[in-house]
Amino acid sequence: MNRLAAILPAGNVLVNVEATSKKRAFEQAGLVFENQHAIARASVTDNLFARERLGSTGLGHGVAIPHGRIKGLKNPLAAVLRVQHPIPFDAPDDEPVDLLIFLLVPEAATQRHLEILSEIAELLSDRALRERLRVETDAAVVHKLISDWEPLKSVA
Repeated sequence: MNRLAAILPAGNVLVNVEATSKKRAFEQAGLVFENQHAIARASVTDNLFARERLGSTGLGHGVAIPHGRIKGLKNPLAAVLRVQHPIPFDAPDDEPVDLLIFLLVPEAATQRHLEILSEIAELLSDRALRERLRVETDAAVVHKLISDWEPLKSVA
């Protein structure tokens, strides 16, 4: 199992989300974490925006990995949202974003946080998988595609 699949419950995957801006997308993610994990949505959105002010979490190719540190969180948690219409995100290639993988980590995040981010970036760099995640209409199938993905094994 990859690191993302280990922290991504099926209920945290949403497709066809109505969000017309980065703010609305972050609010939708806040609702997911509040409804599924009892994390205050304001805490989620405030932390996502605090990180975003340091620089866009848009990677290019229509994907972003918004992330933030949450006080009191014991283990990392993820959510995947695909919005109906791409939204401006200040990505390096200036492309709007329609696929967002949200990552929440404990306040004292460790090397594990960086490893998860790195693995998410690797997953999103797989063009064929990225396109399947972008067109799949069933959230359960999106979850399975992510769960079945295997990162490249390092030869260190």
